[in-house]
Amino acid sequence: MSKLTSSQRREIFSRFAAVNPTPTTELEYQSTFELLVAVVLSAQATDKSVNIATRILFKIANTPEDIFALGEQRLAEYIQRIGLYKSKARHLIATCQILVEQHNSIVPNNRTELEALPGVGRKTANVILNTAFGEAVMAVDTHIFRVSNRIGLAPGKTVLIVEQKLMKAIPKDYMVNAHHWLILHGRYICKARKPDCTHCIIADLCKYKDKTV
Repeated sequence: MSKLTSSQRREIFSRFAAVNPTPTTELEYQSTFELLVAVVLSAQATDKSVNIATRILFKIANTPEDIFALGEQRLAEYIQRIGLYKSKARHLIATCQILVEQHNSIVPNNRTELEALPGVGRKTANVILNTAFGEAVMAVDTHIFRVSNRIGLAPGKTVLIVEQKLMKAIPKDYMVNAHHWLILHGRYICKARKPDCTHCIIADLCKYKDKTV
């Protein structure tokens, strides 16, 4: 597959920006801590299922102290419809304890301290750094990995390689919002089984050889 040129990459993000100038996550949250909880819960789960659970949970407990006070078993009851809910409940209780005891109940804004929290890996840390703190980092999920390889934006065999290539390939002035644009594009247009190329605003630039148009 041929790669996109620099001018083509800029045109792609210019079009994304024109259609959706202020993209954001579809996870529902009102604070950085709520975002952290939602992102941890979203691993191998849909944003829709997470939002259904957190709408109820956050009315009962939406601070590290409150969720820690719930305990692992009660927290699990609120999130039991989400995949891997038992391990996620365990991780979140441990994370809340660390936030209370080591960070004055404040979500840290640096990668090292974020990744030290149970249940928080590189991707989750990048989501928090980007969405909550406005850092120009790239959280590569399954959608972004697929889109990056499929359209020729940043082809790579591993998530880390794709992340590193995206950081170089995406024009700097579009970097902060690029994470959300690519996720939304992969979720609603460039879908896994059958991309909706007919409604794709970048179909003429895309390098995918099996387009549906």
